[in-house]
Amino acid sequence: MAATTNAGRSMASWRRLPTLIAAFTLSWTSSFVAAAGSADYFVHDLPGAPDGPLLKMHAGHIEVTPETNGNLFFWHFQNKHIANKQRTVIWLNGGPGCSSEDGALMEIGPYRLKDENTLVYNDGAWNEFANVLFVDNPVGTGFSYVDTNAYIHELTEMAANFITFLERWFALFPEYEHDDLYIAGESYAGQHIPYIAQAIIERNKNAGPISHKWNLAGLLIGNGWVSPKEQYDAYLQFAYEKGIVKKGTDLATRLENQQRLCQLRITEIPDKIDYPECEEILQDMLQQTASGVGASGKQQCYNMYDVRLKDDYPSCGMAWPPDLKSVTPYLRKKEVIKALNINENKSTGWTECNGQVGMNFHPKTKPSITLLPGILSSGVPILLFSGAEDLICNHLGTEALISNMQWNGGKGFELTPGTWATRRDWTFEGEPAGFWQQARNLTYVLFYNSSHMVPFDYPRRTRDMLDRFMGVDISSIGGQPTDSRLDGEKLPETTVGGAAGNSTSNQAAEKAKLEMAKWEAYRKSGELVLVIVIVAAAVWGWFVWKERRKTAGQGYIGVATGERHSISTNPSGPHQGNVSGGGRTRGQGLEGFRNKRSGRRDVEAQDFDENELDDLHLSKPEDPHADSRYSIGGASDDEEEEEEGRKTEKGGPSGQAGRS
Repeated sequence: MAATTNAGRSMASWRRLPTLIAAFTLSWTSSFVAAAGSADYFVHDLPGAPDGPLLKMHAGHIEVTPETNGNLFFWHFQNKHIANKQRTVIWLNGGPGCSSEDGALMEIGPYRLKDENTLVYNDGAWNEFANVLFVDNPVGTGFSYVDTNAYIHELTEMAANFITFLERWFALFPEYEHDDLYIAGESYAGQHIPYIAQAIIERNKNAGPISHKWNLAGLLIGNGWVSPKEQYDAYLQFAYEKGIVKKGTDLATRLENQQRLCQLRITEIPDKIDYPECEEILQDMLQQTASGVGASGKQQCYNMYDVRLKDDYPSCGMAWPPDLKSVTPYLRKKEVIKALNINENKSTGWTECNGQVGMNFHPKTKPSITLLPGILSSGVPILLFSGAEDLICNHLGTEALISNMQWNGGKGFELTPGTWATRRDWTFEGEPAGFWQQARNLTYVLFYNSSHMVPFDYPRRTRDMLDRFMGVDISSIGGQPTDSRLDGEKLPETTVGGAAGNSTSNQAAEKAKLEMAKWEAYRKSGELVLVIVIVAAAVWGWFVWKERRKTAGQGYIGVATGERHSISTNPSGPHQGNVSGGGRTRGQGLEGFRNKRSGRRDVEAQDFDENELDDLHLSKPEDPHADSRYSIGGASDDEEEEEEGRKTEKGGPSGQAGRS
């Protein structure tokens, strides 16, 4: 009887197998359909946009850490024209904790703000020949959010979150996964970008037929914070060259003593990213050189992002650039929040920089300068560019770190022993623009008369730089070629203004390729579902065959033991031995982990209804605490708190790390 009972249980388990497979198939296909919901992110209208057809764009949140409600916000603009291939540029601002909407609305995006209600086209936007993806990174920055007890602390943690973001973003938009991928940004993104690039390189080593390699085609870092050793040393040198501090004065002596203390600290504890002793050099310099009284009645100090300008002390550039006074109210408008697929019932309180992100960021990882040689040797080209009037991440520090770095068999811009790459004078549209220098996969560009945010000053010149770095070929596009020359030599043709209208056939062909790529991704997924269904049908057929043998009184092989048994209706027959059954160990899994969290979370910003965010996420954890509060990149409308948040930026008077 026991044998018959156990055998029956075994067969019952097999009877359930087709049902389980069907359930798995349904679950998998449901997840796939949810992941393919890019339409949920489509931006149908944008308040204040210029007349005419709206640029194609998507925006919204993607969840990267379900256990801490970590979501990254993105804003994606499709390219206006396709040259010889598809390209995507990811843009990141710095901080850490400064929103990439700086880049979207004040630097490289397709729009600038004429005032807080009116958008105008940006002449020199980077989306002419490349799709541009702005991401508020890391969690807690700008429109991105996370539980306030879960701000990230490490660069490796940030990079892992970003890889998760890209995996899920490409699942939503598979038509872009085969693009040439460029990562660009400025300031503290000089730490973020190399760590993300390294994570992509490591991911590509393990890529398989499903998660194929991403084509990382290049990095662009503007006025980046990359190597503390050289860049801290450059503060005083830059101040001497610009006449901010005069050699031989009491102030110069004090700053030189502080610089020696900084160098000693770096020697004692190498490979840190920020040193308080070194931050004091810039703080003291700005304080001690403040003089005069401005219209506000306050002392005037140098703008640390553009030393040609002055500002009220202790702001010293925190309220710069001037467009910021329009960007902040625009991004807080309810109709804009709704258009960008952020729940309109949430008080997002967008701020340029969230000080909490910077204050909680305490990396023990090495500075990104240690990663650059390996990235270059892997075949990924890097372009570093600097505005000549920036103090906080000045060009002298960038040039020094290049000179001291060894990569691809040489040091600095050395071509052969004793021979160095020349600095080629760059003229753009008849004006001196700067110089270019290049060797062994690394390019350096200096922009004359430019600030910390070079694209803010010169959108057309930076677009020309981007297109040359990406190797854009306009021969099949047309348009008026840009007059851009190195040492008087006319460069290969690019166009910074809008491309000509004769690109219709080429663009149509490329769009057809994009559609094919998208549906190919869906088709492959459908093929997998079909395979699962076929396997389920085969298992069911095998089960039916076994049942027929059983009813015919034939012997069968015990599923668990492999022993042969005969079917007998006699409970006292000879085959009553136990048929042992296999078991599966049950793991706790993610759901068990989530359920451990109970009670009300410690949070920073406004109340949220998680259910209202469901349509913005690829996946969303079940959470009974729908009234939980989240941090959304600084939710306060209080301008004083906003100013304090900006003071936590890289090298500001408060000495905390960070800058956009």
